[in-house]
Amino acid sequence: MIESLTTARLILRPWRESDREPFRALNADLRVMEFFPAPLTPEQSDQAIVRIQQHFETHSFGLYAVELIETKAFIGFIGLSVPTFEAAFMPAVEIGWRLANAHWGRGLATEGAQAVVHHAFQTLKLAGLVSFASTANFRSRRVMENIGMAHDPAADFDHPNIPEGHPLRARVLYRLIRDAGVK
Repeated sequence: MIESLTTARLILRPWRESDREPFRALNADLRVMEFFPAPLTPEQSDQAIVRIQQHFETHSFGLYAVELIETKAFIGFIGLSVPTFEAAFMPAVEIGWRLANAHWGRGLATEGAQAVVHHAFQTLKLAGLVSFASTANFRSRRVMENIGMAHDPAADFDHPNIPEGHPLRARVLYRLIRDAGVK
């Protein structure tokens, strides 16, 4: 059973069937998907939910659905995943997030990510986490820094799943080592 995490304003919980439509809308939003090669179709969003649920079954951790405590509304995801591509920093566990645009700028990604970091290090006993983003994605980079991650310029990389020459191929890599920055 997937353990939910609670913060002052958020519940990070298992996915529900009712999350499907708002997740489709989230992944179709051009602002939310600005630093991805393309928005997702409804079918791709549905497939992502299946992969997320399978990841929890395989690894006992994953990307949680995020719900606002105040309104009970689904607003995105925050959690952990094991990247499936080859890179110099692999194997690794990634911390990531994707929230609806209407909820940006309120510290919610940072708040949820801090709970996930605590869970990763205190409960799962992971040795470290990575996070990566397009070089121009300063909002996500700010969240990485706010949760204590440090940019590792020597490990920046070109994402192998994005075609050569694509402006979003270049990625920055951030790291957080257990006991080095837990907040």
